[in-house]
Amino acid sequence: MQVALGVSERRACQTLGQTRAVPRYTPPVWAEEVPLAGRVIELAAVYGCYGTPQITALLRGEGWLVNHKRVERIGRPVGLKVPQKQPKRGRLWRNDGSCVRLRPAYKDHVWAYDFVRDRTHDGAGFKMLTVVDEFTRECLAIDVARKLTSDDVLERLSWLMTTRGVPAPIRSNKGPEFTAQGVRRWLADVQVRTLFIASGSPWENGYVESFKGKRRNELLDRELFCSRREAKVLIERWRQHYNQMRPHSALVYRPPAPETQAVSWPYVSLRASPRLSDFDGLSQEVYDLWGKVRRAGATGVPWEPVQLRAFHAAAGFAGRAPTLESPVNGWIVAAG
Repeated sequence: MQVALGVSERRACQTLGQTRAVPRYTPPVWAEEVPLAGRVIELAAVYGCYGTPQITALLRGEGWLVNHKRVERIGRPVGLKVPQKQPKRGRLWRNDGSCVRLRPAYKDHVWAYDFVRDRTHDGAGFKMLTVVDEFTRECLAIDVARKLTSDDVLERLSWLMTTRGVPAPIRSNKGPEFTAQGVRRWLADVQVRTLFIASGSPWENGYVESFKGKRRNELLDRELFCSRREAKVLIERWRQHYNQMRPHSALVYRPPAPETQAVSWPYVSLRASPRLSDFDGLSQEVYDLWGKVRRAGATGVPWEPVQLRAFHAAAGFAGRAPTLESPVNGWIVAAG
């Protein structure tokens, strides 16, 4: 008003009905404000698609005592992205036998999988098979190849069920790779129920669709893949970041599978020949079955359902299967 009308500060304040201390107020700058602002800018540069809640969760994980309002105040001038509000949607009700009402109750209760297509910089297409645990929101695997068939789906499922355990149902659409007779017969033998969503209703498979949207927004739309090999490496690195570090809003801004985990015996690398001393206390039957695990992992031959149940029963896992770390870390298997 002073500049536009050419009046004094006293006259402008009298007209607006405010004290002269208001335009003269200078907000204090705290000692930790400068390094905190610098860290917010660094995180916003690395994770450009993260909003205020995700950045706040990352800062708290690093030891900063901040709330979301302070982060939003600091991040607004530097363009920290705030997620757009989504339109309200009605509840999904059972529709002609739809599987949408089945909710996961515990870890490895319900799995979901789906395919996604993308292209490299030179136009070469590739396909991604994504498997997600609906309860923990953990991404169990992302297979990247030029072509993925029902045999590849069967191979990935057999490996995951060998190392993690067998889910109760598995949710998917009615794609030809998922409805193949070989896949359905094998799942029935392992006593895994198939949940097929209605045609043209991707929202019924909401967990994997949400994961695909995050991957598209945070990786596929931001990276330029020069080859399929580069895409495979970057996608696997992002999967590890998603599982071990990325704050998830549905988990109170905690990662689905934190990196720090307790490892107990037997601790054996599949790249080294196992010794009988590694299986001290286990029977010869379990030792023989472990050799089959190594051969299955080396050749990619899917296990038969009888072998899966026999290994879990003989090793005494009682529903708690071994855990498999990423192949980038050396195919380490730990049973605990």
